[in-house]
Formats: sequence, C-alpha cells, structure tokens
Amino acid sequence: MISSIKPASSSFSTVFTGVRRSIPTNLRFSPLNIIRNSNNQSFNNSNVSHQKPLYISSSQNFKREVRVEAYEADRSRPLDINIELPDEQSAQKLKIGIYFATWWALNVVFNIYNKKVLNAFPYPWLTSTLSLACGSLMMLVSWATRIAEAPKTDLDFWKTLFPVAVAHTIGHVAATVSMSKVAVSFTHIIKSGEPAFSVLVSRFFLGETFPLPVYLSLLPIIGGCALAAVTELNFNLIGFMGAMISNLAFVFRNIFSKKGMKGKSLSGMNYYACLSMMSLLILTPFAIAIEGPTMWAAGWENAVSQIGPNFVWWVVAQSVFYHLYNQVSYMSLDQISPLTFSIGNTMKRISVIVASIIIFHTPIQPVNALGAAIAILGTFLYSQAKM
Repeated sequence: MISSIKPASSSFSTVFTGVRRSIPTNLRFSPLNIIRNSNNQSFNNSNVSHQKPLYISSSQNFKREVRVEAYEADRSRPLDINIELPDEQSAQKLKIGIYFATWWALNVVFNIYNKKVLNAFPYPWLTSTLSLACGSLMMLVSWATRIAEAPKTDLDFWKTLFPVAVAHTIGHVAATVSMSKVAVSFTHIIKSGEPAFSVLVSRFFLGETFPLPVYLSLLPIIGGCALAAVTELNFNLIGFMGAMISNLAFVFRNIFSKKGMKGKSLSGMNYYACLSMMSLLILTPFAIAIEGPTMWAAGWENAVSQIGPNFVWWVVAQSVFYHLYNQVSYMSLDQISPLTFSIGNTMKRISVIVASIIIFHTPIQPVNALGAAIAILGTFLYSQAKM
C-alpha cells in the first residue's frame, strides 16, 4: 500500500517490517492526520485516519511489508474563500484600449505628415520606399542592441512570407499614390470598402460562403463609397484607382498571411519587421526604375527651397510613424480576435477622416459626408455580421 504525504521540509519513507518507527515531531503537516499503525502484525482500516485516498500498489506480502511515503501536497493550507484575485479581464481590456488608442493616434500622425510630404514632394514611390527602409533600420538596430529579441527564421519562413510581402508592397504603394492625388479623407473613404473586396475574393477565388447578413452588409459599403466618389469635389481617377488597388492587394495579403503563417511562432512585432524588410527589397528596384534618382534630386531640392529644413523632419516623421502604427497594429493582433481588430480598423478610419478634414480644411459637401457615413456604417455592420 502506497500513500504519499510530504512534510514541510522534506519527504520521508518508512518501511514496516516488524519494527515500529515513530514520525519526528519537528515535521509540519498539512491538515492530514498522522498515519498510525497500532499493530506490527496487521494493518487494519480502523487504525488508519486520513483525508486523502490511499492507493494499493501491490497486494503481495501485504501483511508482512508495507511502504508508506508521506508528503504535504504543495504545502497545502486551509482555503480562504475571501481571497481577492486580480481582475485579469479588466486589465486585458485596459491593455487593448491602450493598443487601440496608440494605433489610432500613430495612424493619424502618419497620414498628416505623409500628406504634407506628398504635397511638397509628389514622388510616392520614393516616399513608400523610405517608409519601409526606416522601419527596417529601426528593427535591425533593436535586434542588434537586444532591445527586442531577434526572430528565429528559416528558408521556409521567407518562402511563405514572399507572396505576403508582394501583396503588402502593392497595397502600400497604391495607397501612397492615391494620397498623392486626392485628399486623405477620400482615400480612406474608398479604403473603407475593403470588406467588400474580402468577401468577393473569398467567394470567387477560395470558394468560401457567407451568411446572408454578410452579403447584405456590403450594400451600404458599396453604395456609400460610390456616393462619396461621385460627389468628391477634387475627384481624381488615379487617386480613386490607387485606393481600390490597395484594397484588393491588402485582401490578398491577409489571405496569404493566414495560409502561410499557420503553425509559425513569431510575435506580431517581428513578423511585421520581416515583412517590411522583404517588401523593401521588392520595392526598391521598381522605385528606381519608375521615378529614379534624377527626379528625386530635383524634387527634393525644390521641396527644401519651398518648405525649408522642416521638410526633412516631415519625411523622417512620416517614415517613423508609418512603421510604428503598423507595428502596433500587428502587436494588437496577438491580443485580440480578428473581429475586434476589424472593428478597431473601422474606428481608425473615422479618426483619420475627421482629423484630416480639420487639419487640411478639406472642403466636403453634405452628400459626400453622407456617403462616407453610410460606407463606414456598412463596414461596422459587416464586422457584426461575421460574428
């Protein structure tokens, strides 16, 4: 028969072989009664007092030799039902709230500086490249100085990341081209139609089906974007198409990322860092071929002569804040569900649209504002319909 009881300082074993041994008095026990053996010839149940079950390991020679081990299970002590545990749920909600507030604030600041740079320096390919280069440099320094732990990757990881990086590069450049041609608010109104692209791509390319409320939620999204587009005072076809291409590219980025990263253990911060580095390698040769150093030099000289040294600060700020807001958004994905992230993304667009209209004094008609409101409402309904 084996029963285990652990003393406060160490465990002990006693073997009953005809010699009665006493338990040291300096050992402390949990609220378990001391096991007594009143007879060296027999071991009766009436002589055993216990609060935990005793298990028989072997029935052979039961009356002649019994090994008993006693321990105190994890220093058990009486349960105090009045113990107050920390409210982990409230702490998690606070953490998510901080993530969202930081994400929205960084995104607003990025869009403001990005638009200022593009107004003075209308070269979106270089601007996009600088954003990725700045983020890549920041993460390399963080890994080298061990501020952040460097990820452990292999060749398979980079293979699965490549299509994600291609889609991310296209979406990033297309959005920057759009903002170089139209108002920030208009670009984000069109980009609020991303859920419609997500459903259509998933339905026709992946064969996924959705419940009827999801399809119905697309009607206000499409209708609101169309109303905002036709009533936009400074409508530009290149700006409109850039926002639409960005929507489509980011949908494919999300699909490739979901498929390729299954089973990969990588933090959101490091994942986005690797994504930025690969996107930078993809984008740089295209930026040189399409715009080139000659155009950049002339445009930079003109911007500095008009704006002054502040222009350099604008470029640095838009590059740094672009990486930071994306990094925080990927970090938040580690803490929240995709549905919560989708709702947060919708609220982010509202903050960017309102802030850009106020800061840049963007003229907007009531009908145009109505179209934006309908599109954003449709995005919210879409996120609720997918619950």
